[in-house]
Amino acid sequence: MNLLDFLIVIPAVGFLATLLVPRAQENLIRMVTLAFSLVSFVVSLGLAAGFQMGKTGQQFVTDFVWIQNPEIHYHVGVDGLSLWLIVLSTFLTPIAILISWKYIHNRSKEFFAFLLLLEFGLIGVFSAWDLFLFYVFWEVVLVPMYFLIGIWGHDRRIYAAVKFFLYTMAGSVLMLVAITYLYIHSGTFDYAAILSQIQTGKLVFTHAQETFLFLAFFVAFAIKVPLFPLHTWLPDAHVEAPSAGSVMLASVMLKMGTYGLVRFCVPMFPGAAHENASWISVLAIIGIVYGALVAMVQPNMKKLVAYSSVSHLGFVVLGIFSFTQMGMDGAVFQMLAHGISTGALFTLVGLLYERRHSLAISDYGGVATVAPWLSTVFLITTFASIGLPLLCNFIGEFLVLQGTAQSNFTFTAFAALGVILSACYMLWMYQRVFFGAVGEEVKHHVPDLNLREWVCVVPLIAMMVWMGIYTQTFLAPVSEATATIINQSKMNASLTTTTIAQAGGSVHAH
Repeated sequence: MNLLDFLIVIPAVGFLATLLVPRAQENLIRMVTLAFSLVSFVVSLGLAAGFQMGKTGQQFVTDFVWIQNPEIHYHVGVDGLSLWLIVLSTFLTPIAILISWKYIHNRSKEFFAFLLLLEFGLIGVFSAWDLFLFYVFWEVVLVPMYFLIGIWGHDRRIYAAVKFFLYTMAGSVLMLVAITYLYIHSGTFDYAAILSQIQTGKLVFTHAQETFLFLAFFVAFAIKVPLFPLHTWLPDAHVEAPSAGSVMLASVMLKMGTYGLVRFCVPMFPGAAHENASWISVLAIIGIVYGALVAMVQPNMKKLVAYSSVSHLGFVVLGIFSFTQMGMDGAVFQMLAHGISTGALFTLVGLLYERRHSLAISDYGGVATVAPWLSTVFLITTFASIGLPLLCNFIGEFLVLQGTAQSNFTFTAFAALGVILSACYMLWMYQRVFFGAVGEEVKHHVPDLNLREWVCVVPLIAMMVWMGIYTQTFLAPVSEATATIINQSKMNASLTTTTIAQAGGSVHAH
């Protein structure tokens, strides 16, 4: 049992341990979940420390037969693409627990247990190398988030939870059909084995087959991203979810979609990926601009941040389908940067909601007068979100725009509008909430940060600065993984073209 296996098991054991604690002992429940989440984070740091730079492929691998017939493997491992996403999951779970410490009293045992189950599923998604195992973890993540929104959400929580569930399940069914189809033709669920068969020409798809498989995976991941126009579940889910749910949803769960695009869509179906790249990039740009424009007119803080996610994740999709090293690096880095900055935004909006019990921007004003430290932290997070140099989002957006410019400069020109618009809606929201006349409700109900809240926000601020200045800490392993994926996509695309042409078919590859 290696470090990765240990990391996957810890939150699962924590989930069961939390359920065994008597319901009346609320503080013990919180302490148990926090302890397990912190142990997970420390182990994930050990994973990062033990990760060997310069070594391509999987590390910390465990592979054995889980189910005999059909043969499904428990095959897990990490590479430069999944490493930091796993660390991000374990980093944010203790913060999600801490921001819910005083806020959740109704069924607190189930709430905190579900956060650990969510962490278990997320780590599994980013480490699974067997397609069926990946699908199992993908579905595991759906369950706790459904209940977090549906039980502990706000007024329209049932509507938001059901909408979230239906959208995600629709995509999941398509993905399951594609995984089954791949198994029938390849005889295995193992991702590396399927990729090897495609690369060596043992597994050949017609143009129609490859397009179908690509689109089945793509739609499942695009819903999760969410890519315009499949994004409509996201604002409802964010507004109704409790703060911890919003943090985990925006920071990590949405990355399951973009991770899937990089891991599965591009290397496995490269011909279709190149062929469909143009209209996918157009949808990404529409998402960038549309998300920013809609965010600008939102009266609700959470909805504003939710639409900003649609805009920021458009950059990620654009970078992936630029098929350039710089664009792909920027896309993966932007996943991490968005996880930190938007996680911090939802944390801080949650802290404001706990004080004022309102998400309406019009109910605030003058918060900087009564809570200067909270205002300062919010301003730094706002700067990170709009891509100020020396903070995390700048690097990701810059690399994506540079990479996209290498493949299509027109796309870059339109996407750059999103950077300008993000400054407009974020700074305008900040001005209305934190400056101006201080209302009576704000004066009496919005105190400054306490010790527990400082413990939540300081690590987030530190990560924003670290990622903005010491970028190579994160980018070096990412670049190795993305270089491999780009090479696979080029090699597979040319191989697919040649093989199908020889078979009498035809395919249009980029």
